[in-house]
Amino acid sequence: MNMRREANRNPKGADRTGNRMGLLLGALVVFWSAQLFAREDAAVPGSPDVQEQTTPQRVLVLSIPDRKLAVTEGGRLLKLFDVAVGKPSTPSPTGEMKIINKVANPTYYHRGMVVPPGKSNPLGNRWMGLSAQGYGIHGTNEQSSVGKAASHGCIRMRKHDVEELFTLVRVGDVVVIHGKRDQQLPEIFRGRTGLARSATVPAMPRAPEPSLAERAAIAEEF
Repeated sequence: MNMRREANRNPKGADRTGNRMGLLLGALVVFWSAQLFAREDAAVPGSPDVQEQTTPQRVLVLSIPDRKLAVTEGGRLLKLFDVAVGKPSTPSPTGEMKIINKVANPTYYHRGMVVPPGKSNPLGNRWMGLSAQGYGIHGTNEQSSVGKAASHGCIRMRKHDVEELFTLVRVGDVVVIHGKRDQQLPEIFRGRTGLARSATVPAMPRAPEPSLAERAAIAEEF
């Protein structure tokens, strides 16, 4: 009678042991599967974070004496353009500023005069407003003035050049205008600049930030 009971108990004990072993093996399988999946996830590039999705800021460096405008990104020269700058009687602003708006085919307003987009428009077919009130980078209906000190303070560019620049820059990009030559400018124009991605020339004064009304306005000078 006792041997029968023991015989009956042993299968139950074996079942319990088997169940425990099964649970243990199952847990180990789940654990190692999780480790494997984690490794696979680490090997596959994930979605870029916000910083990776953000295009690096471009810095425009302009030399008034050289009549040249360099577009840089992360210390690398992307493009170099010839420009016209302000006359001695109406000089271009100097210092650090930003691009605050971009307008394709702008309308020109000046002392009650309105010139619609077209060949006779003094702003040409592209306008990039600067945070220095009333000034901007734009095209011109006087192509021969590029390379000279000929404007009322704004920066003029040839038609195809200003169209290309319009596609390269964004609102918020930094513009640094040098009134004098220094050792850094030739290096920048040769593409050998170490200009940081978000840094500009520390000694340059900052132009005052414009009001909302100023941001919305097109320059009255060209």
